Amino acid sequence: MLRISMLLFIFLCCFSIASNAQKNGSLSSPDGNIIYAFGINSNSPFYSIFYKKQVLIEKSPIGLQFADGNFQQNLAILQSARRDTTEEYELIVGKTSKVITHYRELLITLQEKKSQHRQVNLRVRAFNDGIAFRYEFPEQKNHGDITLLEENTGFKMKGNPVLNTLFLPSFTSSHEGLYTHILLNEVKEDTLMDMPTLFEFPQKTYVAITEAALSDYAGMYLMKHDGMLSGKLSPLPGQTVIKVKAKLPHHSPWRVLMISDKIGDLFETNMLTTLNEPNKIGDASWLKPGKTTFPWWNGNIVPDTINAPGNNFVTNKYYIDFCARNNIEYHSVVEYGLHEWYTNDGANFQPGPHADVTKPVPGLDMKEICDYGKSVGVKIRVWVHWAALYPKLDSAFAIFEKWGLSGMMVDFMDRDDQEMVNIQEEILQKAAKHHLHIQFHGAYKPTGMQRTYPNEFTREGTLNYETNKWGEPLSPDHDIRLVYTRLLAGATDYHLGGFRAVPLAKYRTQYTRPLMAGTRCHMLAMYVVLESYLGMLCDYPDAYGGQPGFEFLQVVPTTWDETKVVNGEVNKFITIARRKGNDWFVGTITDNTARELEIPLSFLGEGNYIADIYTDSDKDNEDPNLLNKKTQTVTKKDTIRINAMAGGGQVMYIRKK
Repeated sequence: MLRISMLLFIFLCCFSIASNAQKNGSLSSPDGNIIYAFGINSNSPFYSIFYKKQVLIEKSPIGLQFADGNFQQNLAILQSARRDTTEEYELIVGKTSKVITHYRELLITLQEKKSQHRQVNLRVRAFNDGIAFRYEFPEQKNHGDITLLEENTGFKMKGNPVLNTLFLPSFTSSHEGLYTHILLNEVKEDTLMDMPTLFEFPQKTYVAITEAALSDYAGMYLMKHDGMLSGKLSPLPGQTVIKVKAKLPHHSPWRVLMISDKIGDLFETNMLTTLNEPNKIGDASWLKPGKTTFPWWNGNIVPDTINAPGNNFVTNKYYIDFCARNNIEYHSVVEYGLHEWYTNDGANFQPGPHADVTKPVPGLDMKEICDYGKSVGVKIRVWVHWAALYPKLDSAFAIFEKWGLSGMMVDFMDRDDQEMVNIQEEILQKAAKHHLHIQFHGAYKPTGMQRTYPNEFTREGTLNYETNKWGEPLSPDHDIRLVYTRLLAGATDYHLGGFRAVPLAKYRTQYTRPLMAGTRCHMLAMYVVLESYLGMLCDYPDAYGGQPGFEFLQVVPTTWDETKVVNGEVNKFITIARRKGNDWFVGTITDNTARELEIPLSFLGEGNYIADIYTDSDKDNEDPNLLNKKTQTVTKKDTIRINAMAGGGQVMYIRKK
């Protein structure tokens, strides 16, 4: 009886607030499960969000702090408009190739009652899997530009949900750190939290907060202050007060709340790309997503039979020939002997006063390398420090295209203030004109802009296996926590492909030939579980020769036509199935706990399929590089049962019989 009374009380509260806000503005998702309720109380705007009559966000503030006034008080609704939209589009790179999405939109025009009578539009979109809203600054009399000091956007969480987040010491960050699982009331006040942050409410309701379409604006973080979470913007360089300066019209990125009682929905949603503008680079037939070497990670290992290894043709030819033999689309030219491939008089890869990315070091002919790669069907890409590239952006890209390069990793960006956000977008725009793809490293989270600039293949923004070169091994526990936080925003670069796993008792730090934790099946599954349109094979060629599971890496794609989360439990395990054409690739990773798991194949179509199934060996405690492989006929009615070792997993390659 008590439970029924409580449910009735919650329903009446939801109905009351939502009905009240209906006079001002409310919006429901197409399926009616999500309600965004907007209202003005004492001339100050607020919003609430409900999911299946459960309060998730309650009476949270909406507002902006401009240099010339606070747009949060003495406001009135000038007008509002609604529309119901079904949008269809194709993604050149992504977790799905064709998107069909239905959303409802509410546009509310707010105006100051006194003083400057400034207007700001609040645009809200309700999807079946979440809510997104943004501020829009239209052209208006007496206001030609804005100087924004802060957004006063609040997220007052109902109750005490569990957070999965990355705490950061400052706005200047490579976004690399360990993720924390913590109750909201235990979060230290005034500490930056990176986005996405995942919230687990009672009754297994999940909310992930992030942003979409970050362009000409500052990146946003979360911070708890006086018990409520608020958005905090990254300040422009050289000061701490001003966050955004812009001419009108202008708008903020979308503030996105992915919402569902099925955790898999937060991975399958296409909200982030839908909230971005369509392709701006035009014809993209030249873009070829794929896998790449990255010899820096393994220490540029070459066999003893190679003459004079170094930043030269013969060393790169060794890796290019490996790619040509094994269906690896790209070879990356990075460095040798801790010196970049280009001229630089700086130290530790930082650009010196005479750094020049258009001039290879003596003995290295980039056109010769590109020509040879082309002759055997392998494309060439390079690594560059952004501060060495940016001063020569136009001339460098023209020379790169002349050499025959296909793309690059741009590194050490470590900021997401408005200036750096604009630099990254400029790099993407100009790179596309020279048929170059971009991989951002030391960079902030993705915001769905691969729809607008499909030459953005991936970005880092997380602690990854590169740290195995100089420290303790990154653990399978971190891998799975990454999945339920950072991966919710999209593609991430993770330095995959280390094929020398050892039991923790035998681990030692090695800058060359780094060692790994976790099983071989765990590593193979990371190529399916993680989203990245430029998968790395970071180990050296002889590390892969004759090794169990390498044949899977030869065939696994990097872009997908369809993605399904088969099952999963936050921070414990996940199984993701991804389709390319008629083939399915299924990956499972688990934390440092051994598990018995069931994987239903109900995502398959009709008919019989052939499945190569890779599972952990029961001897992985002694040698984690071992695995079991079997091939069998399967149908959509089958369920595969596996025993995953601690830090283990499984992969399947399934094709139509």
